[in-house]
Amino acid sequence: MHVERPGAQQWVPEDPDLDRMREAVQGCRGCELWRAATQAVFGEGAPAARLMLVGEQPGDREDREGEPFVGPAGRVLAEALEAAGIDREDVYVTNAVKHFRFEERGKRRIHRRPDVGHITACRPWLEAEVAAVDPDVVVCLGATAARAVLGRVVKIGAERGTPLQSGGRTVVVTIHPSAVLRLRDSRERSEAVAGLTADLRFAAEAARLAKSA
Repeated sequence: MHVERPGAQQWVPEDPDLDRMREAVQGCRGCELWRAATQAVFGEGAPAARLMLVGEQPGDREDREGEPFVGPAGRVLAEALEAAGIDREDVYVTNAVKHFRFEERGKRRIHRRPDVGHITACRPWLEAEVAAVDPDVVVCLGATAARAVLGRVVKIGAERGTPLQSGGRTVVVTIHPSAVLRLRDSRERSEAVAGLTADLRFAAEAARLAKSA
């Protein structure tokens, strides 16, 4: 066990509901990321959502504002959700890791991908969120989220578009919206958004079928 990564379990409330967890997460010391971050960023959305979206970690703006997916990647996600016919208020959105990992370059804070130790340390929060929301379908936005949800290495290109199973739930993996932002070619960006939209539409249909079953 890493000396600075005891894991979040001791900070997750017993019999947790979302409001209690949202308050308790601010005191989490499950890994060292809390030291530099402004705050923990917990999930938000419909408390009984059939569709749950899991990203990687908060970004710079999310860290400052305390809400998930409110920065540039959030705008891409909102565009894809709208194109897929999904109301953002009907889904629950969270991240695999609750604190922002970054490195400072001058006055800028540059995103650093969480490592496996951070994912493992923070997993009790994600597991508690999934249990509290109890969605039919979990969408993993990117490889970090997929690893957190499925507990294994996932190659998005090989497994996207295929319904997976974990804990009795359907899991759909797709790209993280930030991957769209890294594309400079407008055609490639449009194709990436279209792919993300298609994956979200597929997940929404899976949730609809699960509800009617």
